[in-house]
Amino acid sequence: MHVSVNGVQLFFDVEGAQLVPDGPAMREKPTLLLLHGGPGVDHTTYKPRFSQLADIAQVVYLDHRGCGRSDRGSRERWNLGQWGDDVWAFCNAVGITRPIVLGTSFGGMVALAYATRHPEHPGRLILISTEAAGGSHIAERVALFEKLGGPEVGALARRRFYGGELDEALLDEWVRLAFPVYTRRPRDQAFVQRAILRPDVHIWFMRTGGEGLNFDFFPVLSRIQCPTLVLGGEDDPMIPIACQEEIAGALPRELARCERFPGCGHGVIADAPEQAMAVIREFIAS
Repeated sequence: MHVSVNGVQLFFDVEGAQLVPDGPAMREKPTLLLLHGGPGVDHTTYKPRFSQLADIAQVVYLDHRGCGRSDRGSRERWNLGQWGDDVWAFCNAVGITRPIVLGTSFGGMVALAYATRHPEHPGRLILISTEAAGGSHIAERVALFEKLGGPEVGALARRRFYGGELDEALLDEWVRLAFPVYTRRPRDQAFVQRAILRPDVHIWFMRTGGEGLNFDFFPVLSRIQCPTLVLGGEDDPMIPIACQEEIAGALPRELARCERFPGCGHGVIADAPEQAMAVIREFIAS
């Protein structure tokens, strides 16, 4: 399905009804809006794992502008402010109020942009393996990639994080050599094969001098008004666990909950599906 949002057509998909029979009445389930990582991939990275939550929430998948089945738009509007505003406008267009917004990695950055620009709108936030400021903890990232992937992956990480190299050739090499190191459990290769890849969107965002290396939400995190669950893997080389702890530490104590997952890498769900899903399920239902 597509909907017109801020000058582009955004693709979305839905699992589960919002209203379900409950005795003599209809019960309304909360809406869980999933914001995918990348940028440059699509919502399919959440399928089929998150389908299991359709019993307690209406699950909505969204492709960001420039990504997946959504319109590309102009690259000058491939930025966190626009992506965050798109989330707010999308919800208004389809009638979603007080959503539970879940973002993983880049999706978490978009969730932070949305929640700090429209703090009255979200009901809850779930942030997985994400960061509130780009370009931090570079030495720790490189060291973890080398520890987990060996000298070849470590050298590649140095080229990317210290040397500022990022083009399609390096990105192809990154997917081949570094991406398998993101998680401790091997990923099903169909995970990548199913996705619609837009490498130019990723390169634009993460280019030298680009927003992906320079954004900083810490001065505005205090605007967030809703309960926020932050999850991170202790062995995440791409966005180290310190990044998640810093987010939780910058939020009001009564709103923030941070869960660390030992032996887990980027995204958490791939390495600890039962434990992570149990925490998310409890947070949605509480």
